Amino acid sequence: MPNAQDSRIQSPQSVTRVVQILEALCASAAPITLADLSRTLATPKTSLAALLRGLAEIDFVVAADGAYRLGPGAFGLGSALQEARKRLQSSDLVRQGMRRLADRSGETVLFAVRDGDGGTITYVDAIESRKTVRFTVSIGDRRPLFSTASGRALLAAGPEDAWRGYLRRLKPQRLTPHTEIAKRRLAEIIMAARDTGVAQTVDQTADGVTGTAAVIRDATGGAIGALLVAAPSSRLQDRLDELARLVREEAAAISRSLGYRQPRD
Repeated sequence: MPNAQDSRIQSPQSVTRVVQILEALCASAAPITLADLSRTLATPKTSLAALLRGLAEIDFVVAADGAYRLGPGAFGLGSALQEARKRLQSSDLVRQGMRRLADRSGETVLFAVRDGDGGTITYVDAIESRKTVRFTVSIGDRRPLFSTASGRALLAAGPEDAWRGYLRRLKPQRLTPHTEIAKRRLAEIIMAARDTGVAQTVDQTADGVTGTAAVIRDATGGAIGALLVAAPSSRLQDRLDELARLVREEAAAISRSLGYRQPRD
């Protein structure tokens, strides 16, 4: 029968701690002491020490001079994961997340990428809502960056000098009576999207359409596209906060599946 310490080590929380330990060691250019790991992960040293002993037994970590670094077992697993990833295309992982978001939101979900000309986005994948009244779009349709939730999210994810340069060159036109064309206000909107990680539009590109978008990042940290929920505005007046949370969560989940790890402060 396992003792109390074994039960703690085998708990779901301990599994999470093991992953966090490996991620912390991956992110560090130098070995990390137990004290530093404890501070970084906000976990008692006694709990981490037990997990580190287990990881050392299977060569996932190596102790040297009072600090820890990744061991050969971790690099072997990393190589195996890279091979497995080649068999599972990024588009499949994005599509899985889109299905989850469509189920959770009940609305149409799209994946948009920024075009080479820098001024538009293109919808490259879609899962339509099952509701009778829904937002529809054709794959390959293009929309302006400045007036779409996807475009604003992608602008916000890039360097500030890049999107400010885009705004300087922009000659915005009203697409609906509600389209925002004031550049100062657009800059404020993009900055807000950068802070929250989500961009939302109501009746900006088309009357009666509300969009909520967040970027998806790959292992390099680059934004590969935007995940978007789009639906009739009349149905979403009381759901904007909910949709922002759902889109942010699913974009983060997809990004993690693609290898992205958010930098630690």
